[in-house]
Amino acid sequence: MLLPIPATRVLFFTGKGGVGKTSLACATAIALADAGRRVLLVSTDPASNLDEVLDVGLSAQPTPVPEVPRLSALNVNPEAAALAYRERVVGPYRGILPADAVARIEEQLSGACTVEIAAFDEFTTLLADAGHTAAFDHVVFDTAPTGHTLRLLQLPAAWTGFIDTNATGTSCLGPLAGLQGKLDLYRESLAALVDPVTTTVVLVARPEKTALDEAARTSAELAALGVTHQRLIVNGVFTAAGAGDPAATALERRGRLALDHLPAVLSAMPRVEVPLAPCALIGARNLRRLLAPPDAGPIHDVATAGDSAPVLPGGIAALVDAIERDGHGVVFTMGKGGVGKTTVAAAVAMELVSRGHAVQLSTTDPAAHIATAIGDSVPGLTVSRIDPKAETRAYSDEVLAGAATSLDDRGRELLAEDLRSPCTEEIAVFRAFARLVAGGEQGFVVLDTAPTGHTLLLLDAAQAYHREVSRAEGAVPDAVRRLLPRLRDPLYTKVLLVTLPEATPVHEAAGLQDDLRRAGIEPFAWVVNQSFAGAGITDPILRERGQREWRYLREVEDRLASRVAWVPWLPEAPVGAARLLALARGDVTG
Repeated sequence: MLLPIPATRVLFFTGKGGVGKTSLACATAIALADAGRRVLLVSTDPASNLDEVLDVGLSAQPTPVPEVPRLSALNVNPEAAALAYRERVVGPYRGILPADAVARIEEQLSGACTVEIAAFDEFTTLLADAGHTAAFDHVVFDTAPTGHTLRLLQLPAAWTGFIDTNATGTSCLGPLAGLQGKLDLYRESLAALVDPVTTTVVLVARPEKTALDEAARTSAELAALGVTHQRLIVNGVFTAAGAGDPAATALERRGRLALDHLPAVLSAMPRVEVPLAPCALIGARNLRRLLAPPDAGPIHDVATAGDSAPVLPGGIAALVDAIERDGHGVVFTMGKGGVGKTTVAAAVAMELVSRGHAVQLSTTDPAAHIATAIGDSVPGLTVSRIDPKAETRAYSDEVLAGAATSLDDRGRELLAEDLRSPCTEEIAVFRAFARLVAGGEQGFVVLDTAPTGHTLLLLDAAQAYHREVSRAEGAVPDAVRRLLPRLRDPLYTKVLLVTLPEATPVHEAAGLQDDLRRAGIEPFAWVVNQSFAGAGITDPILRERGQREWRYLREVEDRLASRVAWVPWLPEAPVGAARLLALARGDVTG
């Protein structure tokens, strides 16, 4: 196997959701292990599918991968890490403080901020504490989708500065004693991130404009943090077998056009192009083939295609028939990163607008591309996004203004200091999210949400706020107080689970559905997107991919969903109002 990047001790794989970070991180880790190196592969993604790709059960401790000597892997479990973090902070107070005081501290540590800092705590230990990884020559991180990764990478600098300057002894995470003991480790992790001898960041993208633009944005933001040792892998590059299949020709042309117009920051960067595989890459045997020379042999799916093609369900327009009956409400698109949530959200919004409804289309995704999907302005459609920096400024100003009359100068100074905590952004974004959901009272709001892990953090925050509201009804805005009941009302909220007809996206969407149901939220429908299962495909790679989809289409229809919409892969990218309407209505000619 050919290694596509310099083998520094620490390797990060990052990029827009769905570009193949996990497959490439696994393939690189296997290549290093096959070359005789001892390797630890780590997922820091809250929505990790490392277990499924490696075909081995993982935990928070290094687990040997049976088919790959010298390779071990682990998942950083954010919820388990948060539980351990809470106990580390609260434990010293048990038996000293009254039980109700301990309970209040535990409640304070029940939100999304604690989950993030706890996962970060595990991350820094693996990155900078040599004692934890001394048995390994390399540590390969399969990181979360771009927005979360940048948040994670920024935390060493943010938390180091916050602990250095905070004079109150507390933070939004409770007593700073829970953080202070890790200050040296945080500083060491920041030093490791910016050291080109130690760390390489591998930007992973597909040959698509949005994925490459996202990689360029990530590259610039990392460089601003001092992380400059970067490489680019373009995954899923397709070459048609001939000129007879219009879909294959269009797919190849679209990819080459994107690569011919690389953003400047990427065009100057060393890069590797990895061909499109005919099936999902599951298990060490297939992962070894991913970076192998073309004559190394075919990639084989671990599953059979099925005996006959399924009857394909209807398209997005049929779902909109049911959505518009209630006259108003909120539509969410949720699912694994890279499955096309933005496109589906935009298509739903355009179909509603075409029927005479006023629609607000917005996103909670830090890597949003909604404006690009819509193109020119459309009468009846309002397009927006939550800007974390602007929301944080507004929230901080509001808190400071509200406390102006009750605090002296020193008190206001300490409050302003506490508001510089990175966790303030989480609260501000959550409040904006609640305001968007409230807009469904007056018309339709379509929300393109962030990838699965971030979405669940928002929903967890909703539950934490709801518990807080039950104790202090007047302490929070009306939109926040009514958020969870609105999310649980099937006449108000319609959740569309978007997936690709492949093993990992389907199974991850099924896990998300289980989590939603535990929160009292029943998904409205599933959307199977970018399918090659329709008639007319003759290219051998695309035809095989289409046949491999059949079993997952059946799994969704027969076992997982009460409603299903099917969306074919379109020769022309569904960008702009006309093509989005064509997608919604099943017009494959666009």
